Amino acid sequence: MKTYPMTINGKAIDTGRTLDVINPALGRPFAAVPAARPQDVDAAVAAARAAFPAWRATPHAARQAMLHALGGALEANMPELMDLITRETGKPLQGLNNVGSGMELGGAIAWTHVTADLPLEPEVIQDNDQARIEVHRKPLGVVASITPWNWPLMIAIWHIIPALRAGNTVVLKPSEYTPVATARFVELAQAVLPPGVLNVVTGGGDIGAALAGHADVNKIVFTGSTRTGKRIMEGAAASLKRLTLELGGNDAGIVLPGADVPAVAARLFGVAFHNNGQTCACLKRLYVHDSQYEAICNELVRLARAVRVGDGLDPQTELGPLQNRAQLDVVGTLAADAAAHGGRILSGGKARAGQGYFFEPTIVAGLSNGARLVDEEQFGPILPVIRYSDVEQAIALANDNPNGLGGSVWSSDLQLAAAVGKRLECGTVWINEHGAVQPDAPFGGVKQSGIGVEFGRHGLEEFTAIQTVKIMKH
Repeated sequence: MKTYPMTINGKAIDTGRTLDVINPALGRPFAAVPAARPQDVDAAVAAARAAFPAWRATPHAARQAMLHALGGALEANMPELMDLITRETGKPLQGLNNVGSGMELGGAIAWTHVTADLPLEPEVIQDNDQARIEVHRKPLGVVASITPWNWPLMIAIWHIIPALRAGNTVVLKPSEYTPVATARFVELAQAVLPPGVLNVVTGGGDIGAALAGHADVNKIVFTGSTRTGKRIMEGAAASLKRLTLELGGNDAGIVLPGADVPAVAARLFGVAFHNNGQTCACLKRLYVHDSQYEAICNELVRLARAVRVGDGLDPQTELGPLQNRAQLDVVGTLAADAAAHGGRILSGGKARAGQGYFFEPTIVAGLSNGARLVDEEQFGPILPVIRYSDVEQAIALANDNPNGLGGSVWSSDLQLAAAVGKRLECGTVWINEHGAVQPDAPFGGVKQSGIGVEFGRHGLEEFTAIQTVKIMKH
C-alpha cells in the first residue's frame, strides 16, 4: 500500500506515522499519508513565511506562467489523478451527467488557467491637476487552505491558485478522508514552484486547528461545515486573520406551474444526485406546485430506480458510494426520521447490503419545513419533494432556513422565474439550472453559508489587502 508524502519547503516529509485512506466502495484502505505533528505545521508555515518575500516580488507575468504550468501538470497527469480521486472519494470516473473524477480534473484545469490570467492592475480613482489616487492590491502573506472530502482536488485548486496568483504563499491541509490526490498534486507542483511557496500537511482536525490558529498565518480559506467554520472564525479572532468561508448549504429549488415534467425531472434529478448529493451547492430541497407534484415525484422515482450505482472504477457506474461511514449513518438517520414523521419513501430509503458505503437513491414525499430531512443538509442521495399551493408560499418556505448558498427556479417563463429567483435569500440563484459554477463568476453564501466569495476578480481580491496611494501634484 503506497504512502503519499507531505511536502514542506519543497521536500517530501515522512513523520514515521501514517493515516490509512479508505476506498469507500470497498470499505478498506488503499493508500496512506503521513500523520502530521504540531512541529510539522510550524515547519510548513515557516517555509511559507520564508518563501513569501521572493514570491511577492516575482513579476505578475512570471507567476502567471508558473500557474499555467501547474495547469499543464494537472493535464499531463490526468489518468493517475482521476484514479486516485475515484479511489478516495468513491465518485465515478465519469458519473451521472458526466459529473465524476474526470469533471473534477477538468474543472481543476480550467480554474487554474482562467485564474492565472485574471488581472490585478491598480485602480485609478483620481488623476487631475491636484493629485493622483491609485488603489493597489497587495498579497497578505501566508494563506492556510483547509479543504473538504467531497471535491478534494478541485476545491484545493479553488483555494491555492488565486492565493498564489495574488502573491501569497500557501499551506494546505486536505481532509484526512481524501488527502491523496491533493498530496500528489502538491508533489508534482514542486517541479514548477519555488520551495516553500506551496506546502501540504496531512492529518486530522487537530492539525487543521493548529494551522488555522497559527500566529504566522495571515488568511484562512475554508470549505466545509458551518459548525467547523464557526470554530475557525473564533480562532481567527485573536489575530484578526482574514477569512473566506464557504460553508454548508441546504439549497432550495422551486418548480413553477406548467413545467415540462419529463424534461425538468431529468434535470432536477441530475442536479440533486450528482456526486451522490455530496456537493455544497446541490439541490437539496425541491418545492413543486400542487398541479404537478405527483407527476414530478413519479418521474423522479423512475429515474432513481434506473440509475446505476456501483464502484466508481466501473465505467458503467453513474453513482458511487457515500465517501465515509459517518456520512452514510447521517443519511440513514435522516431517512428513518422522515419515515417516522409522515414522509413517504417512494424509492430507496436504506443502505445497500454488502461492502462499501452505498445508499439507495431515495425520493421522499409528504414532508415540509420542520422535518429534519428538509431543515438539515443531508449531503447524500436523498431528496425531499415538498408540495406548495402558491408561489408566495414557495418563496417563504425556500427562505425559511439558516443556510443561503444557492437556489434555483424552474420554468418556461424566464422573466417570471428570474423575478422569483431574485427574491431567494442565497448567494447564487440559477434559472433552469442548479449548482453550475464557473471560474469567472463570483460564488459564495449568505446567512450561515459563509463569508466572502470565490472565483473571478471578486474572488481573487479576497486574497489581497487594499493599499491606497495618493500622490499630490503640488
